[in-house]
Amino acid sequence: MLRGSLLRKIKSRRAKERLYRLQEDGMTVWFERRFRRAPSKQIFSVMHIEGVRQGHQSEGLRKYGGSFPERHCFTIVFKGTRKNLDLAARGEEDAQHWVQGLTKLMARLQAMNQREKLDHWIHGILQRADKNKDNKMCFQEVKSMLRMINIDMNDIYAYKLFKECDHSGDERLEGRELEEFCRRLLRRPELEELFGHYSGEDCVLSAEELREFLRDQGEEATLRQARAIIHAHELNEKARQQDLMMLDGFMMYLLSAAGDILNQEHTKVHQDMSQPLCHYFISSSHNTYLTHNQIGGTSSTEAYVRALMTGCRCVELDCWEGADGEPVIYHGHTLTSKILFRDVIESIRDYAFKQSPYPVILSLENHCGLEQQATMARHMKAILGDMLLTQPLDGQDPDNLPSPEQLKGKVLVKGKKLPEPWGEPQGVTATPDPEEEEEKKEEEEEEEVEEEEEEERLQERRSQRSLQEIQPLQAKDASQVAPELSAVVVYCQAVPFPGLDQALQHPRPCEMSSFSERKARRLIKEAGPAFVRYNARQLSRIYPLGLKMNSSNYNPQEMWNAGCQLVALNFQTPGYEMDLNAGRFLGNGCCGYVLKPPFLRSPHVEGPRCLVLHIRVITAQQLPKLNQEKRSSIVDPFVRVEIHGVPADCSKQQTGYRSNNGFNPRWEETLTFQLQAPELALVRFVVEDHDSTSCNDFVGQFTLPLASMREGYRHIHLLSKDGASLSPATLFVHVKCKRL
Repeated sequence: MLRGSLLRKIKSRRAKERLYRLQEDGMTVWFERRFRRAPSKQIFSVMHIEGVRQGHQSEGLRKYGGSFPERHCFTIVFKGTRKNLDLAARGEEDAQHWVQGLTKLMARLQAMNQREKLDHWIHGILQRADKNKDNKMCFQEVKSMLRMINIDMNDIYAYKLFKECDHSGDERLEGRELEEFCRRLLRRPELEELFGHYSGEDCVLSAEELREFLRDQGEEATLRQARAIIHAHELNEKARQQDLMMLDGFMMYLLSAAGDILNQEHTKVHQDMSQPLCHYFISSSHNTYLTHNQIGGTSSTEAYVRALMTGCRCVELDCWEGADGEPVIYHGHTLTSKILFRDVIESIRDYAFKQSPYPVILSLENHCGLEQQATMARHMKAILGDMLLTQPLDGQDPDNLPSPEQLKGKVLVKGKKLPEPWGEPQGVTATPDPEEEEEKKEEEEEEEVEEEEEEERLQERRSQRSLQEIQPLQAKDASQVAPELSAVVVYCQAVPFPGLDQALQHPRPCEMSSFSERKARRLIKEAGPAFVRYNARQLSRIYPLGLKMNSSNYNPQEMWNAGCQLVALNFQTPGYEMDLNAGRFLGNGCCGYVLKPPFLRSPHVEGPRCLVLHIRVITAQQLPKLNQEKRSSIVDPFVRVEIHGVPADCSKQQTGYRSNNGFNPRWEETLTFQLQAPELALVRFVVEDHDSTSCNDFVGQFTLPLASMREGYRHIHLLSKDGASLSPATLFVHVKCKRL
């Protein structure tokens, strides 16, 4: 890998050969892209890789890689929204080197402690800054490096620091001198002050002093636990043997997983998973097949894979009549490309339970006639086999919803269910599609109430009329349901919403209705408590308005506040809405199921107790630039903390900004929030650039449930817009909660 390999990048039937080489840091891959005029060098980091698949294990390779032997091919899957990289090596041995090598490097990166990550960061910066590759840096190169790492340091102070590290006196820094310079930049005065407060004049922490610090953090620590922390994080062997902790060890502890703001117990499934499905928030995707917008975006099985691998437990399949008797999935009457229903089911089979063992719900939007409906049922049975739930669970009341624990490893189908016994001779009973009927009713109501949205609807119709080449195969009669498809619907029977009064008087837990975001808002506004009671008994699914041609999302928090379980979002559209969704399902092991607070599960439970939250924003470290192309740009960062919860709790506050310092800005500002329903609250940290003109153009963010947030001195690993890690960018804060 260090020598490099000629690999073919497969994007279409024309595969282009390029040179790929692992850099000396062991963490970045360089490749050369050849244009007609000049070569272009590109890189990507191993830390941005989600996984590596060997063989024809991606949609791209299955489609275009047939001319290459399967053992020569592999796919690099990236975190966030970056597209897969499909590659073919010249030989099987070369492919194996890359698959095994990248896998080992990913494991090594995951196992690195904080000191190793800092060493790697220093090495990478020095490699990039040393332009003439002589392993020496003059003051001008050092100044260039400072801008590279997002800090605009005063020239006088920078030169003073440079001279202090130039022990040879030759106006060049090399070897250990360079490392010393970088380590001085990486000093954490705020951590040194904290350490000094507890260690006193001897500048070393005893086990007793560390226990005192831990208790002040809100942790019930014993002397034995304090000693275990010292042995795990102290770098100096002599100090470790005497149960003492020095500054470096203290910093390693605070910056390790033990000091993360996210409660590490919540990175595993820790909630009661034996309650009925309707008692959980369930991670849900809308138009799952799309990679971009719903007018001209690409449909892809990879979109299902990405959703499932993030813990999504409810995916949508828009099914239409296809050629040769094979149903297809796409956004009807638009330019979106089509994929085979069969291929989607195969992808779901392969990835449904890799991230989470709990049940996956297939939400069918059916536009197919009876014949292709039967084909859909045959494909699901043949491909999913025992995964597909086709009968109520043994010993389970068929009129009640089972639990996620009981349904582990099972795929459920949400769709229409024929009444039994079937009334017509051929076993086919005509019935309206409940979701389509509900959508039609809501669209009529919306047209009457909102002139503004009528204009949007007209614009969408004009857009669709302009798509002359679209001639979709229409459903032969989607108002009927095939017995074969009806038979695989068990616990998620799609029905038109009967109204809250009837639903509460005659609850049918195994029936579920879908609501547009507007219909849900109207129910919440006009009959919020009754809607909460409804959602305590049976499932509801919320979906974005069809008018949103750019596939934008709505705020899911207001739906969770009412107890709605399947709050479906466009996973392909980054934004604060998807940040909230990621935060909501960050706890409970990212399994896609989160137990609702008691007051949303039972109307008789006492409501939540108020809480005051104090967040002291202390410092940030190694923030990325917003404008990577402009080397001279430096961010002026400030931190905004947002609370998303019940309406009374929703608020945001921010610190002042720090000029020209994205490397180690310090704020020491406390933001205070009073919360009425802390069990529902999400806390979103956003680092922005004061000079940025767009609120979507932030430096980094991190969202988590307040219930999963730990008190005390904590660090926060920031994420990019599409959810990828921005390591080593971190925030350092102090959190304190007080119940009223």
